[in-house]
Amino acid sequence: MSPRPVPVVVALVAALCCACAVEPVVDSPEQAAAMPPAPQSPSAASSSAPPDPAAVRANELGQVPILMYHRLVDQPTSVYDRTPAAFRAELERLAGEGYVPVTTTEYATGRIDIPAGAHPVVLTFDDGDATQFALGPDGQPVPGTAIAILLDVAARHPGFRPVASLYVNAAPFGSTDGAALRWLRDHGFEIGNHTLDHTNLGTATDGQVQEAIASGQREIQRAVPDYRVSSLALPFGAVPGNATLAQRGAFDGVSYDYVCVLMVGAGPAPSPYAAEFDPLSTPRIRSQDATGEDARYGSTVWLDQLAAAPDRRYTSDGVVERISYPTSAGAPARHFADRAFGY
Repeated sequence: MSPRPVPVVVALVAALCCACAVEPVVDSPEQAAAMPPAPQSPSAASSSAPPDPAAVRANELGQVPILMYHRLVDQPTSVYDRTPAAFRAELERLAGEGYVPVTTTEYATGRIDIPAGAHPVVLTFDDGDATQFALGPDGQPVPGTAIAILLDVAARHPGFRPVASLYVNAAPFGSTDGAALRWLRDHGFEIGNHTLDHTNLGTATDGQVQEAIASGQREIQRAVPDYRVSSLALPFGAVPGNATLAQRGAFDGVSYDYVCVLMVGAGPAPSPYAAEFDPLSTPRIRSQDATGEDARYGSTVWLDQLAAAPDRRYTSDGVVERISYPTSAGAPARHFADRAFGY
């Protein structure tokens, strides 16, 4: 999505998000192999009993906010802009309300490894704008950029993971040397595809759709050849005529196969374990104050609603392999039946 004027896609409260898997960073294979497993005392082993889902009001069939950001500017000129102060305040709010960031791919694949009682949130950034991320002469994120602010907030709130999913076009973050993408990869951020030229896939032919997506993926992999791109954010939220081509296709020797395709949307996304989860159509929430154009679909209003009705939001049971939920919330999709725990 881009801060270009486009209609907001409304009423997408049932599908989930673009996916880009991020693997843990290891300094070197030799170093990892040489490190022995940490010893575990009998008392530590005995204290590792899973949390009681009812005690933490776990609901892993609840809704997940996937927030969408574009530019950070002191003087917004578009409903898609946010000030750095507003962005920081939103992150502080999320940390204070028990949210923990996960990537799009972690969300879409159900690898939501957060503490019991915590709630996942996905932070997504479109267009690869330099106000989101840039490296200074010291090789560190430039102060005042979105990623620098995220790192600062995470340092102030232990447990608030400094991760996000960034969807890029050509020359991401105003750079062509690939250093920015390599830094993001090495620090656990997800790099996602937004097509090379921010193509409106809704008006493109099948061949043009695949060319736009494959070209964007090639651009990413030139900088990080070993990186698997796992998710796509649709420019303008526009769905191709053949919707499956947003997830899977090929052009000029480059193939792609994504776990999640992100829309624009107007509300929270469903749990990845829910029967209504659709990786081809995952809604997002535009980051926005409580007032302004279509503010009722913005992040402030939706976070207020989830805070007022906490049983609606995804609450972790603290056990990745288990899917806990109150029986009043329904049941997970059939293929998750062996992991389901209703109470």
